[in-house]
Amino acid sequence: MSEEFKLEIVNPEQSFLLKEDVTEVVIPAFEGEMGILKDHISIISFLKPGMIKIFSKSGEENYYVEDGIVEFKNNNLSVLTSSIFDVKKVDKNKIDKMLKQAEEYSAKSEITDQNKYLVDQKIDILKTLN
Repeated sequence: MSEEFKLEIVNPEQSFLLKEDVTEVVIPAFEGEMGILKDHISIISFLKPGMIKIFSKSGEENYYVEDGIVEFKNNNLSVLTSSIFDVKKVDKNKIDKMLKQAEEYSAKSEITDQNKYLVDQKIDILKTLN
């Protein structure tokens, strides 16, 4: 019996990734990191800044995501996000720039608690990538 399911990641520019042979996906949900396997219960959740880890027969892939919505239903995982990039292919200068912008935003006095939490998550992840 196959343990695979379908994954589609979409961003505003394109269908970013489509895979049919996924065995597990770990997503950075607001509730915490969530592992999705075949026949997982149906869910809809929001993403926070973090890493999407995709495991398939072709190996492991890692993508940085800032936000989005994830839905799993009938062994189809859909991720809608405005910002995603492949960790292996990103330019170090881009990460440095994103990190600097996030740190400047985090230092503002008028930032809300929720935005502070999200930007701090982003800073932690970007530091690990750097």
